[in-house]
Amino acid sequence: MQAPDRNLTDPDIPAGFRHFEGDPAEDHIGPFYCRLTENGVETLFRVQPHNCNSHGIAHGGVLMTFMDYTLCVAAVGDTGDKVVTVTCNNEFVAGAPAGTLLYGRGEVIRRGGSLVFTRGTITTADGRVILNGSAVVKRLRRRDDQQR
Repeated sequence: MQAPDRNLTDPDIPAGFRHFEGDPAEDHIGPFYCRLTENGVETLFRVQPHNCNSHGIAHGGVLMTFMDYTLCVAAVGDTGDKVVTVTCNNEFVAGAPAGTLLYGRGEVIRRGGSLVFTRGTITTADGRVILNGSAVVKRLRRRDDQQR
């Protein structure tokens, strides 16, 4: 199945946020945007009509995918590591209708040898919490990466 055409130029995306192509699932759902900050990472995603469920709000799976993206980007930071998600826990707080610009914030709680513990929040522009989440992310070593 081919991803729907999307305009990657959204006038409401603040300066400093970038879209990185390469993950087919994320590119199909998104686009997602990110930037590194002193305290972790900030991400952006505009909910489109095709991201919504029958209630007219962002589908839970779409929100969890955006949280997973946010927490993996936080785990990678500026290291350039490749990562995979081990666990990702989410709590739904509120809905987000089509057109809503969502802000993700992710931070590293602890970085071990191969595991990175993260947490994050997805909010609207006015700070209304949509989703809380946490994840354990595994940094791939060269051997792990070749087996995938």
